[in-house]
Amino acid sequence: MDTVTEADVAIVMALMGGTGFIHHNCTPEFQASEVQKLKKFEQGFITHPVVLSPLHTVGDVLEAKMHHGFSSIPITETGTMGSKLVGIVTSRDIDFLAEKDRTTLLSEVMMPRIKLVVAPAANEILQLNYPVASKDSHEQLLGGAAVGTHEDDKYRLDLLTQVGIDVVGLDSSQGNSVYQVAMVHYIKQKAAQANNLIDAGVDGLGRVIACSRPQSTAVYKVAKHTQSFGVPIIADGGIQTVGHVVKALALGASTVMMGSLLAATMEAPGEYFFSDGMQLKKYQGMGSLDKQYFNDGDKVKITQGVLGSIQEKESIQKFVPYLIVGIQHGCQDIGACSLSVLRSMMYSGELKFEKQTMSAQIEGGIHGLHSYEKWLY
Repeated sequence: MDTVTEADVAIVMALMGGTGFIHHNCTPEFQASEVQKLKKFEQGFITHPVVLSPLHTVGDVLEAKMHHGFSSIPITETGTMGSKLVGIVTSRDIDFLAEKDRTTLLSEVMMPRIKLVVAPAANEILQLNYPVASKDSHEQLLGGAAVGTHEDDKYRLDLLTQVGIDVVGLDSSQGNSVYQVAMVHYIKQKAAQANNLIDAGVDGLGRVIACSRPQSTAVYKVAKHTQSFGVPIIADGGIQTVGHVVKALALGASTVMMGSLLAATMEAPGEYFFSDGMQLKKYQGMGSLDKQYFNDGDKVKITQGVLGSIQEKESIQKFVPYLIVGIQHGCQDIGACSLSVLRSMMYSGELKFEKQTMSAQIEGGIHGLHSYEKWLY
């Protein structure tokens, strides 16, 4: 989703042990450049950053953001690599400045070097903070990218393989289409250029989406069918709480894909805006009217997603640990010491799922209070 995952989110997800899939609602060149940012992020450092000097202005940062897609820029004495670092400017320093502030010097808004943690101390902290980072054999962060099934997506795929993408996901609401089959065949035929994709499991990335049936039923039945083939399953769609994650994993999913759950985090694409006193970020599903691909002659357009806004969340670096601990607590409550035990309990019948009426769900939730606040972490 273009309001969820670009390079910043993919980097943090990989550092936390997950994988981010960079959206394809953009030009092939932009998507490849986002993947390249991820793969160049070595040991927590971007090796070739854009730099400016204290004498540059806020307007220069905004122009860099338009061109490169990010606004966190190191400030050096001369505005060149190799010059002494004197500070850094991030989106939080400039997002809420007025138009008249475009000429403000960066020396007035930047975070000074004295307040920054720099190498080698930064490298030591990164090694301690990200012990489970997802990395490839070259110690680069792992990342994925979405591609469509149109003929021009073959060019997109070629660019992605050139920058070292680890895995691709075929983005289509109908997984059993002739177009997806044709694209998989194309990827397999290009084994010489795409061994990394195939080794990562392009032919093993099952994706279960609940477009027309209950998600739990879809995950269970597909996982049960593909179990004998050794094909992993991704549960995608409707993941709104850590409880949903536990249920999906118990029903046979190897992993879950989250969209709206990660939207409006600090690293997610998009600008914050205020409405009714709340700081929000725009959110749009890839099946919404704004994001679906239609033919020019289509008179009736059917959407499969929504367009809206989500209240500001903090960094993914705080949210992912909450999810991990939540999954651990879920397994503990069930009595499973690992996810493999959790699944075996489900297949053996020791773990059972029961339907609940809406009344039972309300009774089991928070009720009878005039008001309450719920903080995830």
